[in-house]
Order: sequence, then C-alpha cells, then structure tokens
Amino acid sequence: MQRHLISAADLTRDDAVLILDTAEEMARVADRPIKKLPTLRGRTVVNLFFEDSTRTRISFEAAEKRLSADVINFTAKGSSVSKGESLKDTAQTLEAMGVDAVVIRHGASGAPYRLATSGWIDAAVINAGDGTHQHPTQALLDAFTMRRRLVGRDAGIGQDLAGKRITLVGDILHSRVARSNVDLLHTLGAEVTLVAPPTLVPVGVGSWPCEVSYDLDNTLSKSDAVMLLRVQRERMNAAFFPTEREYSRRYGLDGDRMAKMPEHAIVMHPGPMVRGMEITAEVADSERCTAIEQVTNGVSIRMAVLYLLLGGNEPAVTHTRTEEK
Repeated sequence: MQRHLISAADLTRDDAVLILDTAEEMARVADRPIKKLPTLRGRTVVNLFFEDSTRTRISFEAAEKRLSADVINFTAKGSSVSKGESLKDTAQTLEAMGVDAVVIRHGASGAPYRLATSGWIDAAVINAGDGTHQHPTQALLDAFTMRRRLVGRDAGIGQDLAGKRITLVGDILHSRVARSNVDLLHTLGAEVTLVAPPTLVPVGVGSWPCEVSYDLDNTLSKSDAVMLLRVQRERMNAAFFPTEREYSRRYGLDGDRMAKMPEHAIVMHPGPMVRGMEITAEVADSERCTAIEQVTNGVSIRMAVLYLLLGGNEPAVTHTRTEEK
C-alpha cells in the first residue's frame, strides 16, 4: 500500500483486492458484542471536511473509533476557514498538533493531492471526495458490495470483478463517484458502461476505460449491477435537461425497468437518493437495492484503509489469544 489514498486510479489490482479482503476481516468485527479493535490506539486522525457530508463523515468517524483511534472532527463552518484561513495554514495547525492521518473532503478538485504532496503536513492523507474529481473509498465500498453480492463473501476472497458488467446511470459530468468507480472497476476487470443524457457526459470521456450509451433500456438486460447517480443540482450552473419528469422518464429506474434486469443483478446508489427522480420508491425499497448495505460496507472499507495506511504489519484481526505461562 502507498502512504496516501488520493485516487482510485492509483490502486493496482493487488492493492484493491488487499483492501477488499481486509474489509472482509473488519466486517466480522461488526458481529461482535464489542465492536472494537486496539489497532490504532494512540494514533490521531482528523476528519477535515470543507463540504457538507453525512454518510462519509459518520462512516469515517465510526471506522476510526472502532479501531480505537483518537478522532478530531473539523468542519469549515464555525472554524477559522470561515474567516479566510487558507488550506496551508489549516494543515500546518494540524501538523503542530501531531496528527497521524487526515481524512479530507474539499470542494476544489486536487485539494487532497496538494495536501499530500506539499510538505505542509507529515501525515497520511485520505481523499473523502474532492470537487468533481475522485472519491476512492466510495468506489472501494461499491466494489466490496458488488463482490459480496455477485461472487460471494467467502468465495470472493482474493477475487476481483473480472467479467462483471456494471452500468452507471445519471449525472456523470459532476460525479466524482462515477470517475472513481470507472477507474477502480476497470482495474478489477469489470466492464463498465456509462448511461446519461448527452449534456451530462463529460468532454473527453472517450479516453476513459468504459463504454458510453444514451439508452438505458438497451443496457439493463446485460448488466450485473446498475448504479444510479443523483443529479447534482448544487454543481449545475445551467439547464442540462428539460424537466425532472423528462429525466425520470428516460433515465429513472422503476419496477418495469428493474424487471428487465437479470435475476441476479443488483441495484446500487451511493446516496443520498432522490426518490421519484432517478429511482422509484418501489426499487429503492426492494431486496435488490443495496443502498443501506453500501453504508454498512463503507465502515468496513474505511476501517481497512485506515488499518493498511496506519496499522503496520500486525494481523488485522486476532482470532485466537494465547496466554503466556
């Protein structure tokens, strides 16, 4: 493993499979009466969030506490950042406090990379989402969910997603989740297809390791997993489609469309879901939808990433304990 996790594109197949396998070990901790490991005792992790977040921030915090790390939560609102403090000064303040890792979410693409390579701070940097660029732990938890559902929990150990056909539907243009998933799923051997209105497909997508389609109905019967992406209105400065109703009619997943998918295929969503637009309540509440399962798996994946970056070479989970006589 490298020292930082900035982009899903930085991971090799072996790196990604190691994280997924470690996450399987971490998932077993959730079944224990006491959901704690002493792995990161004495280590300090800062959650540095310049953008609003619910799932990612809480998931990282839960992962850090289950590994017994000391956790500091930093949000831009109510901090010196709101007074004009720069990222450099914030980083140097954290360095002065002796932190071991920084989990950063930032609205500017490239901010985590800048933090990791600037020399401002001597700590591991984990990208929790930067602008419209990358969100590597989201891609990892998505891949973890796919491997569990499509390959199997035990059968999946050491395996990738070779030959699996994954379809990403929705606002590709503004989605860091889409970019991260395309990179990681390609590394893991999956075949990825992007489906979106032409206005929500990025310029230069032809260089991405995936196919592009504008017709959702033609891809459903060939998909092992369909991931729906939220339309990110907060990042839009123009009208990218006529109406919500038109978007839902062309690119929303309802019960009739779900019936066209193979029986084993799953429906995924990174959240938050906008019910009635990209996904209907019928689909969101079905057994085939893994949205809640993805949240659960997110804690295991983030535990695995933190352990591999900070935990050293000790076993992730000790199954038996022997006492010295």
